Amino acid sequence: MAKTSSPKKEHNSFHSYHQFDQINGLHPFQKACPDSFVPYQARVRRGGKLAYFNFDLAKEMGLIDQEHPEKITAALSEKMLETFSIIIINEFDQINNRQFPAEDLKPNAYMATKYLQLQHPNKTGLTSGDGRSIWNGVFKGNGKTWDISSCGTGATRLSPATAIQNKFFESGDPSISYGCGYSEIDEGLSTLFFSEVFYRNEIETERVLGIIEFPKGISINIRVHQNLLRPSHFFCHLKQGNYQGLKNVMDYYIDRQKTNGTWTDLPKTEHARYDYFLRKMTDVFAKLSAKFEDEYIFCWLDWDGDNILMDGSIIDYGSIRQFGLFHHEYRYDDVQRFSTSILEQKQKARYIIQCFAQVVDFLKTSKKRPLNDFVKAQWAQDFDASYSESKRKNLVYKLGFTKEAQDFILKKLVVELEEFSKTFSYFEMAKSKKGIQKVADGINCSAIYCMRDILRELPQIILARESGLEIEEFIEIIKSNYASAEDLKENQYRNKMVALFQQQYIELVERVAKNQKTTIRKVLLDISLRSALINKYERVTGDSITTIVHKVLKLKPKLTPEQIFEVARDFSHYQNLNPDKKPNKNRADGDKVLRHIFKIVREYREGL
Repeated sequence: MAKTSSPKKEHNSFHSYHQFDQINGLHPFQKACPDSFVPYQARVRRGGKLAYFNFDLAKEMGLIDQEHPEKITAALSEKMLETFSIIIINEFDQINNRQFPAEDLKPNAYMATKYLQLQHPNKTGLTSGDGRSIWNGVFKGNGKTWDISSCGTGATRLSPATAIQNKFFESGDPSISYGCGYSEIDEGLSTLFFSEVFYRNEIETERVLGIIEFPKGISINIRVHQNLLRPSHFFCHLKQGNYQGLKNVMDYYIDRQKTNGTWTDLPKTEHARYDYFLRKMTDVFAKLSAKFEDEYIFCWLDWDGDNILMDGSIIDYGSIRQFGLFHHEYRYDDVQRFSTSILEQKQKARYIIQCFAQVVDFLKTSKKRPLNDFVKAQWAQDFDASYSESKRKNLVYKLGFTKEAQDFILKKLVVELEEFSKTFSYFEMAKSKKGIQKVADGINCSAIYCMRDILRELPQIILARESGLEIEEFIEIIKSNYASAEDLKENQYRNKMVALFQQQYIELVERVAKNQKTTIRKVLLDISLRSALINKYERVTGDSITTIVHKVLKLKPKLTPEQIFEVARDFSHYQNLNPDKKPNKNRADGDKVLRHIFKIVREYREGL
């Protein structure tokens, strides 16, 4: 009996894909927040093929069976195209009375959500939001509810192009770029590679479920997260003074966080829940601004809250960068304006929380007070305290200390750690005397020292020598390819800082050894093993991702969707920098594509 029932079980598990039927355009946000989206009927979009499918994510969601082979069956490809290969019937289509076959029409309306965007002429969010994306709906699986959206499904009325030119565009109109409503496969692959690396390193992010490819490099890029709301979904109603619209979004978001088990200790009364919300948001954005600085992540965080999700997850990878060095003067050139810098992201995060303080007060009192009334409220103290604590935690972790040692330093050696932090920052912040230069997509004044290198090499050298480094040796390790002879000229103050860095470093090691009643050598050995991974020589940057995507696109005619999945997964495992996670085996030794990718990462390790 077992033998005869097995094929039937396999057919039901692997080839019916009935779980996909949940994803049909309907979303609870549509009923809860009726004035927060524009509905669009959609139709089948033909001519596409499945270029990528994220088996790991689909299994995590419960979208496919855990035992599903990592193979694109004909039935899986057909179901993905049936579910996601769609295009909206937009205002241009309606004005021109375009008719489509009845069998191509989807039964439910899909939504393009409204949110605030600074680049729109209207600064209150009346005309802005999802300009080339729709939400496919929700999926409930494995005890969680997941939001799914697709980018490249047609031009909506919420794009900047429509607002600026005061006209509706045909989807795919070649005369307009962003306003045409399409996306490209290089965008999907960039998001895929970057987001999987971030996910592997516990940096919150949306993830790519699949990519559907069309001729001429056009694609639909399918993205997933447990809650795709952004701060800007709130702020459009705040700027408009729309109390009910704002309350709807707030109550929906809080309920969703509770349902997903993300917030387990919510108070019962409405006002207490709003206060709880503000405390949570304050902590999230304080920590993420510290994390972005210390991991050298440029997200173009701005006060409108458009480029980030509510839990601090990274989205819209078009301008995302992870620097190899602390290029703190880099700015992205968006034609009409330059972006914030990485250091300015903290102030933008604080401004977002100030707006949330105004939101909560508005909802509790029904009166919208001026934003300046909330400059010195409790949230500001909480934000600064959480930010400072996060900076200390991030530094002591990067140093490579064990969890036990980290806890001791953070509790007993706060002053010593702060002093070391100042010395560390002196080198990290050092920049080229060439000043501001143009780069491929913006401007930058290059950093000149790689601090990951000294954190990785110093404990090994002290272990081998039982002594520190000479000044010239120290500079030789930390100097980057951006450092000119002029930048590296010897000076008395820098020499003093080299000595101070090593002195403070050794003091921390000695104090930990004494507390743990062990040898300095044992502490250094622990640090050496952990720091070698945390501060890995080959660390992905935005430049390397761009180059990797170009390489994959060049090889793509020979790569199957399964091979792209394997390459992306193995690459993200290779970039796992967590010393407390057991590394997964990958195919690096025998895979030509991966060897090319690793070479690219090494070549661009110091870049933008």
